[in-house]
Parts: sequence; structure tokens; C-alpha cells
Amino acid sequence: MTPATFNAFCRALPATTHVVQWGGAHVWKVGGKVFAIGGWSDDGAGITFKVSDIAYELLKDRPGLRPAPYLASRGLKWIQHFGKPGLPAAELKDYLRQSHTIVAQGLSRKKRMELGLELPAQQKRGEAGSSVARLRP
Repeated sequence: MTPATFNAFCRALPATTHVVQWGGAHVWKVGGKVFAIGGWSDDGAGITFKVSDIAYELLKDRPGLRPAPYLASRGLKWIQHFGKPGLPAAELKDYLRQSHTIVAQGLSRKKRMELGLELPAQQKRGEAGSSVARLRP
């Protein structure tokens, strides 16, 4: 995945922000919390993302993937895609999307509402009630 492809994909996810820090890494955040980090060198791309406990166990030993340096050594469930064969592009995008969701779910309800990631409770009830009403004969 090229820097342009990575940045375009992350930019398209809801309520994201981008900053270049840590020696030129492209850091993507939702609600001020990191969900993806992309770094490129002559050796290729290093794309780091947060995963569920199960995904961490499934991915950590696959060729081209590893527990993310620094983050995983502190007990956090982050994977780095660093080489071949790694993940196919579509699967990598799925994991980036899941990382965004995991991080967004960790935000306070108030913050999610501010970012437009969650509907107000009253709106949710109204929509659910309307759906149920439409289903009745």
C-alpha cells in the first residue's frame, strides 16, 4: 500500500484526523486517539493498526506481520504489516476499518456524538420504533 492509498483510505473513514509525527510517520486518529500509523522506507511500508484480542492471536505470527514494535511490547494489541506476503490490500483495508471502529468504540458516548459517530438516544429510539411500526400488518 502506497502512502497516497493509505492516506486516502484513512481519510475516507468517519471523523478522522491526520498528523505527521514520530519521524515522518503518517498517524491517523479518531477522537484524538490513534487507530493507524503508516511509515515508509526503502524497505517498504510499515502499516500499524489496532486489533481485537482474537485477531492479534491470528495475525501475530503470519509472514509479513508482527506485533507492533513499542505498542505490543507494552501489552497493547497492535499489529504491524511490514513485508511480504503480509495481507492482501482488501484484507488490510478491512483491518484498518476495524481498527477505526475499535478505537471509536473506546471513546466516550459524548465524544462519539460530537464526532457524529453515534445518534442521540432519542433519535435511536424513534427510528427503532418507526421500523417496528412499519413491520406490523
